[in-house]
Amino acid sequence: MIEINGVTKKFDELTALREVSAKIEEGQVFGLIGTNGSGKSTLLRTICGVYRPEEGEVKIDGENVFENPAAKSKVFYISDDQFFFAGGTPMDMLRYYQTVYPAFDKERFLKLMEIMKLNPKRKINTFSKGMKKQLSVMLGVSAGTKYLLCDETFDGLDPVIRQTVKSLFIKEMADRGLTPIIASHNLRELEDVCDHVGLLHQGGILFSQDLDSMKLGIFKLQCVLRSPDDIAKIGEHFPILKQEHTGTLTTLTLRGESSAISHLEMELTPIFWELLPLTLEEIFISEMEVKGYDFSKIYE
Repeated sequence: MIEINGVTKKFDELTALREVSAKIEEGQVFGLIGTNGSGKSTLLRTICGVYRPEEGEVKIDGENVFENPAAKSKVFYISDDQFFFAGGTPMDMLRYYQTVYPAFDKERFLKLMEIMKLNPKRKINTFSKGMKKQLSVMLGVSAGTKYLLCDETFDGLDPVIRQTVKSLFIKEMADRGLTPIIASHNLRELEDVCDHVGLLHQGGILFSQDLDSMKLGIFKLQCVLRSPDDIAKIGEHFPILKQEHTGTLTTLTLRGESSAISHLEMELTPIFWELLPLTLEEIFISEMEVKGYDFSKIYE
């Protein structure tokens, strides 16, 4: 388990992280959502022990990670700004990471290079951005660490490779218990792969929740009601987080159980009634509006 306890990180006058607390359980995919500048990269670098927080601490399996080689050896960080040796090849990076991570699986790495159709002897500075991202993922997976920190890892990958990488993560989780932590500004990208999500905004985590639980407890109701008073009746039974009107069509975002909401349909006998699950983006928008945030500005 990774425990982030009250972490604050500053760079001169800039507070990049503000009293961040979260727990990342083993064997799940944790999605860290936030725009550029929200503190995602700073948090990931703090988790892997690159940065020392001014306040708070990060523990990996009960050990403080900063200046602790044993704890750091359990983590591989794939930066959005990848670093490779000048004029180096994938084989050079393999040899380097073998010295850093004793469990590095050379055969696994070469097999993945073959699957991705990348030449291990080609100079990395001739690779495209997407090829460099693929190489970083293959190095991270082959390092044999328990936790894999991914900073905008899917950015720059074509749809086929993106799906291949997601499938690779799932296989590694099943085979050896890998725990990926994936930071991204793209909610749609993470929706089909994450078990748990946390929203980071202006250096603080607004909330961290299980994705399935979030989806089960909040819905979008599109309906044409017989009377305007019926909206108030719905509100008596379920919290209305948001409502919109387009002609006679009313769209409500509700918190509640689907069976109970459907039961209310029989009582109101509406002209039209359709209950829909929300996307991850719609869930976050609704949650932010409840907390008083204008979500549209978060994603400007």
